[in-house]
Amino acid sequence: MAAHRRSAHRKPKQRPLTGPAARTAATLALAGAATAGSVTGAGAVPAEPAPTAAQVKAKVDRLYHDAEVATEKYNGAKEKADAATRNLDALTDEAARRTDRLNTARHALGSLATAQYRSGTLDPALQLALSSDPDAYLERASYLDRAGDRQTGLLRNIKRQVSRIAQVKARADEETERLAARRTELREHRTAIRAKLADARKLLDTLTAAERADFERSADAQHGGGPDRADRSTARSGPVSATDSRAGQAIAFAHGAIGKPYVWGATGPNAFDCSGLTQAAWKAAGVSLPRTTYTQINAGQRIPRSQLAPGDLVFFYSGISHVGLYIGGGQMIHAPRPGAPVRIAPIDQMPFAGATRVA
Repeated sequence: MAAHRRSAHRKPKQRPLTGPAARTAATLALAGAATAGSVTGAGAVPAEPAPTAAQVKAKVDRLYHDAEVATEKYNGAKEKADAATRNLDALTDEAARRTDRLNTARHALGSLATAQYRSGTLDPALQLALSSDPDAYLERASYLDRAGDRQTGLLRNIKRQVSRIAQVKARADEETERLAARRTELREHRTAIRAKLADARKLLDTLTAAERADFERSADAQHGGGPDRADRSTARSGPVSATDSRAGQAIAFAHGAIGKPYVWGATGPNAFDCSGLTQAAWKAAGVSLPRTTYTQINAGQRIPRSQLAPGDLVFFYSGISHVGLYIGGGQMIHAPRPGAPVRIAPIDQMPFAGATRVA
């Protein structure tokens, strides 16, 4: 009896799980372990630390520089698109003029053919035999010969006009394709610029008010001080004297632009980007410069930094993505970046890439 009670209280022997039941149990065990780990923090991936103000500034500076590179590419594509538009307009006008001339020639040929049909003609030998006035006949025959020559000339002119119109239209088709490609390129660069500027704004929004103010102060120092400090005081003293009168005119224009905002793709009069400012300044002096930094550097005589004179163009970065107008004393007037208006700045604040003398 006692033995029976002992056996009744003994725990039943556990059988090992096999097959699907074993796999289900293992899965549940792993899930429980993962849940426990997440609760206790064991094995959790640490969150990425927020960038410091210095890291934000470095990223924003890089984004602004990348946006300026894209801006110069946009300016170059726009210059080519504008040229393609002008060429297409000229070809369209030429085709219209040639079509008018063709229609005039066709009308003249039709009038001549109608006149000959109405007058009718006989065989020349028979007309001579029947004519009571041989002299009159010969005079009329001479007129008919001239009319035949005129008809031949009109036909030749029509053929020539048709051929030239076909050539003009073929060139217009090529120019239309070229313009479409330029417009696609414009859209790509415009999208890149806007994306980089938007990323820069998002990064700046992560800064506190104090950090943002510190960023603006450091950016102003990098680009030559704020517009309410050295820029305006220097501007009141008047343009730096230049030995070349046209250089003096360009500098005077740039001084007048101080304080105006930077806007990518702008050439004035109310806003500028860097190459837009130098182009507008030299245009005021009667000199036509190309639109972009990488073409402006080849628009005159290359000079070493040691020979800089007021009015020279000074270029920066390895990709020739920024330009300013040198005014002497190691200073330039330039349009720095979005949020930083046209101002005076030292040329040694950016990596110097070269200089060009325009006049």
